This record gives sequence, structure tokens and C-alpha cells, in this order.
Amino acid sequence: MGFFEDVAARIDSTDSVVSVGLDPDPTRLPPFLDAELPRWAFNRRIIDATHEHAACYKPNAAFYEDPDGWRALAETVAYAHGKGVPVVLDAKRGDIGNTARRYAGLLDDDGLGADAVTVNPYMGRDTLEPYLSRAEKGVFVLCRTSNSGGGDFQDLDVGNGKPLYQYVAQRCAEWNDNDNVGLVVGATAPEELAALRDLVDVPFLVPGVGAQGGDAAAAVEYGLADGVGAINSSRGIIFAGEGADDEASYFRAAGEAAKRLKRRLNEHR
Repeated sequence: MGFFEDVAARIDSTDSVVSVGLDPDPTRLPPFLDAELPRWAFNRRIIDATHEHAACYKPNAAFYEDPDGWRALAETVAYAHGKGVPVVLDAKRGDIGNTARRYAGLLDDDGLGADAVTVNPYMGRDTLEPYLSRAEKGVFVLCRTSNSGGGDFQDLDVGNGKPLYQYVAQRCAEWNDNDNVGLVVGATAPEELAALRDLVDVPFLVPGVGAQGGDAAAAVEYGLADGVGAINSSRGIIFAGEGADDEASYFRAAGEAAKRLKRRLNEHR
């Protein structure tokens, strides 16, 4: 099966469209973690606590880009797979030629074996081809981001009153020959989510419904294509237990946060 078929099956089995962002900021890890690879130890416990409510996991590569970090990430991907949960590597890669092919190797079994990856379309289709050509893997293309500076380029009018991010969405939909393309679209501007859904029929990866306070109803209404998509929360889930006195309470809070988000999103499905 392809990536989005796997996600669809996972959504059906868990009754959830929640993506759990695995961003183990070393400065926020609980003090009771005593392990050779604390990020891996943290992620393992988070996965144990949340996998029943997770349609996928989304580790951000920025939190792993050091020798111990890559080991922790490899263990995390393998452990998530052992629980039957797909993994989206949030790497936002975008480069040319051999460099792009090497980055795309993160999706291979002799790389990290991630099931999908986020990519940056700024340098054009040839830079995305090494990902697009892997028909069984998912490719989430940055389209409309939720950060405050996202509009610096994404809102530029490229003709006919159309902002650049909408043009990006349409081009990416045209590149979807293998039915493996999705878009990264933030949840903080529901009217933009709606406009993009009117333009394209591909799944969205929607960050921003947790700590960023994005619109959950809009994320579900416009983020899913034929019921498939992923609504992400990172800090709001994995650090929900901050301040807990013991390990069990800490990770139980993460599981409860994931379950609450699932219920909240399911109210709109």
C-alpha cells in the first residue's frame, strides 16, 4: 500500500486523525529520564502513552541533528513502526541533484525508513522528484505555513489575484502522479484552509492546533481529503505532563492530551 492508504487504515483503526509531533527539546525533558539516549527514552514513553490515539507521528529533524540524536531518531521510527504507526519526518528538505537524492534516502529502509517527509518546493519540481518518484512514500509540500512571517513570500500576488501559496498548491496537485502528495497547511487561518481545499483535493498535514491555538473545526473540515489527513500537535501533547512529580503521571498526561485532542477533532469529523 501507499502512504496515504496506510494512514487511512490507521485512521479507521484508531478513529483518530491526530498526528503527534515528537520534538524532544533537550531543555524540556523531564529530570527523571536517566538513559544513554534521553530523547529516545522520552519518545518511547510518549509512544507507549499515545499510540492508541495517533494516526501518525511527526518527529522534527531539527531536534535530532547530532550523532546521538540520529540514533534516537532511528530507534524512534522503528519503535513507532512496531506499534503500527506511520512516521512523517518533518525535515523540510529542498535541494538539487545528488543532494536531493541523498536526502530522499531518509525514506529508504537503509536510511531512517520514514514513511513520509516534508519538503520545500522553492527550487522547483526537479528538487522534489526524488521524493515524488517513491510511489509508496508520502510527500508533504510546504504550502501555507502558520508562522508570523509566512506571508512575506507566500502571500505575494502571482497574477489573477492569486497568492503564491495557492499557486504552489495547484502545481503540487499537478505533480501528484503517484497519489502520494499532500500539503502542509497551518491551522491558524481557517479562511486560507478553505480556499486551498476549494483548489485541490489532496490530504493536508495541519500543524498548529495545539500550542499555537489553531482552529480545530477548520482543520478537520478542510484538512481532510476523503477522510484522510493529519492534524498535528507537538508541545501540547508531549509536554502536557510538565510539572508532574513522577514519571507515570508525566506520561499519563501525554496520553490524556492526545485522547482529548482526538475527541475534540472527532466532534467535527
